[in-house]
Amino acid sequence: MTIIDRSRRSFLIYSVALAGTIPLFGGVLQAQSKPTSKPLIAYVGTFSSPLKDMLATQVDLPPGNGRGIHLFEVNRDTGAMSPAGVHEMGTSPSCLALNETGTRLYSANETDRQGIDKQGTITAFSINRENGKLTELNTVRSGGAGPTYVSIHPLGRFLLVANYFGGSVSVLPILSDGRLGKATDIKNDAGEIGPTKATHAPPGSFAISGHDRTHAHMIQSDPAGRFVLHIDLGLDKIFVWKFDHKKGVLTPNEPPSISLPPGDGPRHFHFHPNGHWFYSIQEEGSTIVLFDYDANAGMLAARQTISTLPSGFAGSNFCSEILVSADGKFVYAGNRLHDSIGIFSVGANGELAHLGEEWTRGNYPRSFSFDPTGQFLYCCNQRADSVAVFKVNHKTGALKFTDHYAPVGNPSHIVFLDLAKVN
Repeated sequence: MTIIDRSRRSFLIYSVALAGTIPLFGGVLQAQSKPTSKPLIAYVGTFSSPLKDMLATQVDLPPGNGRGIHLFEVNRDTGAMSPAGVHEMGTSPSCLALNETGTRLYSANETDRQGIDKQGTITAFSINRENGKLTELNTVRSGGAGPTYVSIHPLGRFLLVANYFGGSVSVLPILSDGRLGKATDIKNDAGEIGPTKATHAPPGSFAISGHDRTHAHMIQSDPAGRFVLHIDLGLDKIFVWKFDHKKGVLTPNEPPSISLPPGDGPRHFHFHPNGHWFYSIQEEGSTIVLFDYDANAGMLAARQTISTLPSGFAGSNFCSEILVSADGKFVYAGNRLHDSIGIFSVGANGELAHLGEEWTRGNYPRSFSFDPTGQFLYCCNQRADSVAVFKVNHKTGALKFTDHYAPVGNPSHIVFLDLAKVN
């Protein structure tokens, strides 16, 4: 990666900030011209709470520049995003999950606080099959404070929730009409909190985030749906649960968890398409760990640890997202503060080799996603108030900036729905 021209970066960020002043009107906007087919829709979850609420829950600043869930129509050829409306929410719908049929969307409302125990909430939406507009079905308590991650079990009958500030995970039933029921199970993380200094921290790092208490950061089923895995950043552990897909109940596996190096702070993970390799990214240690995954026993065995940063890097960095390409050839790792996406090739045995990195064209890349075809990668630059679009080279793994930005206040997560494929 070439050295970043700081003045050019400042100009681009300033340009995006100006673009962000263009108002987005409530409701779904009419397209300028009638599309020849149903559109590809992008839903962008944001931090959208007032300053007082953001401070009360300690969510990453700056506060609440988003307005809820922002909708865009995506140009299938260029990757460009055109505003298509906003579903107004002041509760920071920071993580989104679409069901397999593309008829329902679920949001984790990270800064909502209900009841004496200040639980967060999860909202279920139905999706208009013509234009992607959202209609709220219901909202339920998440089973803990600060829900930061939601995923749908492969059978489609349960929503899995990780409550970051509550240090808990929960299972919510998905009813026949798409609404959510009360939690069928809630598990509270417990154990010894890791140190504030990460084992693998880069020299001079002051990347201290979640080692003050338990922080459930991600939860997802394995590809077969037999086991559910979740990460607790504060405990430096990955938990494995047996899942009762009839009752929606989690039972500790044997062993119930696997530990990461003290202080490294596991954040997210992604399975390789073969289902046997599992990649975990550590927020404070700035590493990726490759595990072999035994799908029959639900067991993880660490085999490789590699830095997400270029050789010789010194200073603070917070890792964020990790994605494996659909063909299984490449892994992409998000670096906040370094503001890059690390690019890695996947070897014949699953081990990673660092190929380079691409500047995210904005600061604090919280997450990124591929479009349904895998042609483009969309990076949510949280503190730059923009989503940047990159073209993916499927032969080399390289990312090339398309010169397309979409202004969005504090974008956190992006998912895609091809309405042409929704019945």
